[in-house]
Amino acid sequence: MSGRKRGNREGSMYPYKGGWAAYVWVTTPAGLLKRKYVTSKDRDECHAKWIALQAKARTSVVSTSNGTVADYYFYWLEEIVRPNLSQGTYINYSGWGRTQIVPGLGAKKLTTLRVRDVQVWLNRVAATCQCCFQGKDKARQPDKRRCCALGKCCKDLYSKESLRGLRRTLRAMLGCAVAEEEVDKNVASPVKVQPVRKHKTQRRRWSSEEARRFLESAREDDDPCYVAYVGVLVLGLRAGEALGVGVDELDLEGAQLRLAWQLQRLGKDLSLNELKTEDAEDYLPLPDIYVTAARLRLRQKERDRLAAGEAWQGSELLLTTRIGTPLEPRTFARLWDRRCDLAGVPRITRRDARRTCSSLLADLDVHPRVAMRILRHSKFDITMEVYTKVSDEATREALRRLGAELG
Repeated sequence: MSGRKRGNREGSMYPYKGGWAAYVWVTTPAGLLKRKYVTSKDRDECHAKWIALQAKARTSVVSTSNGTVADYYFYWLEEIVRPNLSQGTYINYSGWGRTQIVPGLGAKKLTTLRVRDVQVWLNRVAATCQCCFQGKDKARQPDKRRCCALGKCCKDLYSKESLRGLRRTLRAMLGCAVAEEEVDKNVASPVKVQPVRKHKTQRRRWSSEEARRFLESAREDDDPCYVAYVGVLVLGLRAGEALGVGVDELDLEGAQLRLAWQLQRLGKDLSLNELKTEDAEDYLPLPDIYVTAARLRLRQKERDRLAAGEAWQGSELLLTTRIGTPLEPRTFARLWDRRCDLAGVPRITRRDARRTCSSLLADLDVHPRVAMRILRHSKFDITMEVYTKVSDEATREALRRLGAELG
């Protein structure tokens, strides 16, 4: 100690519990003037921390919070994520926090969390059986337990992609803490996880002939989901978008659809949600086949309403159950697989079926400029490349008949 008079807000350094402590007057993010303390067993180390804190206090605000990682996580989840991000993101972040972040890091002080703490914790999570850790098998009925609760560890480890998702969640939370000046840096950013190797796989898709058989099978059986099948295959809609089409969004006379909503099951809630990005919202021109399918569906819905009577619940969606409630996405997936079997075509997912869309549009003689809007291509050359690959005339004619107006 030099003995010189200390300047304003430099604070003081003194012996403390077998070591040393020091404090500096700092301005907090809330604009208040408070003491910020540093401690160490070694005098020189404490002095270095004190000098660094003085320098920081002169140039920026400094948090004096002693809150834990768990305290900040719950604040971040309820005050930042829930009001400002999608419900799906909230559910995803809350799941990671409940199962991993709070149990593993929650007790640590937010301001003293280090890169090493996060790296060691993430390594431990990667090596931990989640069935044992989360008590998944123990939560089952006694007669249905089959592994960890019986002492037979099933080695239910997180995948590399799951570990990256966990790191993304912690990184997002700490990024907010940096923005709010609660901490100096995001200690989750330098943390290493194994990269995910993307294997080249053959993308599954139907030929136009297989798609025609699938659609004709649904049409002949008066399948209520026919309009959604056409939406996926001909308009390239995602399953949630096809289920979220509302009657008010349809302009059948002008052959146009306003694509704005998707039906999703998020946790316990089945709800209509906005599309993920503004660019995904669009007015799509409708080929004849979709216009016909929508008119068929409106007639079916009116029949269902009359048959249900007082039990009718009156959803404004185009595709509903027999009592007017939204159709569960899981139910739609099961009906899709069942229709594949009835039509005698290979089972593919709704995501894979969207890849068949471009071929169908070409076979339906949809103008390339219209197809470009439906496919949402950024360049016309991409659309024209697709349009050079068409099916035989018999298949094309059969597909066009599907779009003909009913008598």
